[in-house]
Amino acid sequence: MGFEIEMKLSALAAAIFSTAFALPASAAPAAPAETFPGAPGVITLSGKCAKLVVAKFDATKGCKNELASVTLANGTVTFIFTSDGKALGFQGDGSGIKPASNGNARLPLSLVTTGVGNKMTGEVKVAGFCTFGNPYSGKPIAIECTAESKDSSFTGSFRTGGKLVKKGK
Repeated sequence: MGFEIEMKLSALAAAIFSTAFALPASAAPAAPAETFPGAPGVITLSGKCAKLVVAKFDATKGCKNELASVTLANGTVTFIFTSDGKALGFQGDGSGIKPASNGNARLPLSLVTTGVGNKMTGEVKVAGFCTFGNPYSGKPIAIECTAESKDSSFTGSFRTGGKLVKKGK
């Protein structure tokens, strides 16, 4: 399918992603003071996957109505969309997050990662960004990512229903 991009992710990064996904998630109370994406760990948002496209392959129909936000100890942030068992992650340096319009924030992207199940096994260097709101506000927010590599384009759009998020450590 369109997600088969065969470039190797370092063994350490793959282990970190696998570990992050293997940890249990528990419900967290709404806390407007919390920031997003926040401290290292995994946050799972529920809502509606509005769009997921890799090059000319539209994976929106099989896109799962959950989105994971993974923050690593080094500050790397990845928004992970899944469709038909495959994963597409939009990754950037969290220290580069800047305010955007309408109270949103913008994460500059450097990589798109790919995988199957819980294992991220590929990466493509990209330029782009994800724009997102704070799900702790209790209001519906959008997370919209667009990225371009030298050979392809990637788009993901997700809208939450404004419900609480699930956090893992």
